Amino acid sequence: MALAGRIRSGISFFKNISVSDARSYPRGGSLIPSLRDYATASAQNTVNVKVPVALVGESGNFASWLYIAAVKMNSLEKIETDLSELVEAMKTSPIFAQFTKDPSVPRETRLAAIVDVCDKAKFAEPTKNFLSLLAENGKLKNLDVIVKKFMQLTTAHRGDVKVLVTTVMPLPPAEEKELKETLQEIIGEGKKVTVEQKIDPSIYGGLIVEFQQKVLDMSIRTRAQQMERLLREPVDFTNL
Repeated sequence: MALAGRIRSGISFFKNISVSDARSYPRGGSLIPSLRDYATASAQNTVNVKVPVALVGESGNFASWLYIAAVKMNSLEKIETDLSELVEAMKTSPIFAQFTKDPSVPRETRLAAIVDVCDKAKFAEPTKNFLSLLAENGKLKNLDVIVKKFMQLTTAHRGDVKVLVTTVMPLPPAEEKELKETLQEIIGEGKKVTVEQKIDPSIYGGLIVEFQQKVLDMSIRTRAQQMERLLREPVDFTNL
């Protein structure tokens, strides 16, 4: 909530900034080292860093570049905290959230505004550079997706396993505990299992468990679909 307050205090900056002022602001290409350069040639650490999970798509690429840079600069935890706070603050500041997704805002204005927000929030320099890169390339609109993918990498880095459990209603604490213990046995010791529940009445009953790109579908909806397909298959009376 503190970050949300700081962002609100800065709203007047990017609401009132003029285009002429924005054009006089230094462009990130010359002022800010590109995230790709951070990822491939960090002066602080030349150790080869590999992402723990292969991500696809443009958002996955941004998240992977940031992860590599963060590990090299030993700033993974700080960057993760900064981005988590920013995403949460966007949920409580609709004006700022709309600003990041508005394609009509000039690139220079976006960059000036995001730098101002980062300074007010006291974000780490790598976080500021990353957000500036997104602002320059018109990718702030994808920030929530990029951050989500980045969190996948940080979770895997720690050896944690996030499990998504879909049910028609919240699991009672005892059943959630039993499910978590069972999953821990499957996944193995040394990894922390975190269960996230998703409510979806359309599965009718049962549950769907998703983790590590695996899907265990034990929903009534899927069983009913399987039964329907079975009943639609022609019967071979010659074998009766």
